[in-house]
Amino acid sequence: MRYPERVTVVEVGPRDGLQNEAVQVPTADKVAFIDRLSAAGLPVIEVSAFVSPKWIPRLADATEVFAGIAPRPGIRYSALVPNLAGLERAITAGVREVAIFAAASEGFSLRNINKTIDASLEEYRRVCGRALEAGLRVRAYLSTAFGCPFDGAIAPDRVASLSAALIAMGAFEVAVSDTIGIAHPGQVAVVLDAVSAQAPLSLVALHFHDTRGTALANVLAALDAGVATFDAAAGGLGGCPYAPGAAGNLATEDLIYMLDGLGIETGVRLGQVLAASRFIEPLVGHALPSRYVQAARAAAPAAPPSTPPADRRSSN
Repeated sequence: MRYPERVTVVEVGPRDGLQNEAVQVPTADKVAFIDRLSAAGLPVIEVSAFVSPKWIPRLADATEVFAGIAPRPGIRYSALVPNLAGLERAITAGVREVAIFAAASEGFSLRNINKTIDASLEEYRRVCGRALEAGLRVRAYLSTAFGCPFDGAIAPDRVASLSAALIAMGAFEVAVSDTIGIAHPGQVAVVLDAVSAQAPLSLVALHFHDTRGTALANVLAALDAGVATFDAAAGGLGGCPYAPGAAGNLATEDLIYMLDGLGIETGVRLGQVLAASRFIEPLVGHALPSRYVQAARAAAPAAPPSTPPADRRSSN
């Protein structure tokens, strides 16, 4: 095994996690959640998305969230933007790093953003040009890189060529994404081998969902290939509207616990990520799927009763 000495964890819970939750988390609570994630030392936090509230109402308060958070030195705070209009809103809000999102399958691209892959790339070239002109960094997602709910299997060479195209237009990094949580470790190695023939793996991140329970195994396969950046969501927040029953993103706690055990540096404080997840859990209205969160809950001592138990002796 030739694992990297240090890994960058990109926290996507506030955006990719909360956008797929069934409830609307109040703006002030989103801000408090992000500030807790900052306190945990996460180096990159994807805060929100500047998209149409019609399509993603959960993130309609992106401007207010960015205005409310307390940025910490050394932490990058980013936002998703679908087009030039979203980019201009992000620039006005003071965002310094944005992300674009292409797809590796036509079916997903049409349903997700109502554009063909080629049309989306044309739009993103304009977005990258304007963002770089304004001094912003641009990250790119490549969705459905391991399989599509509409088109099925995706050729690794297609993932490679699209990743290279996104880098060529100005993206500093491409997050090759398992949108529906279908990837397995053998597939990860094959896809990364194809991608590495067209783009350096130092410019590649991986974004796994844990729908089939393979996310951590996929991370191990990617570490062995030399990838050193992974997306994760506190508590395993999120899911995918095109994968019914999906468990959500790879949980940040689960990832950090494994990386800590392997002796890989992240700079992230696991206990404080757990505290952030415990804060957001009651606000989303369901137990979080993170195995680490579940284990911590099971290990916690039961709370004492608020009043002494009634005397059970009969008064007769």
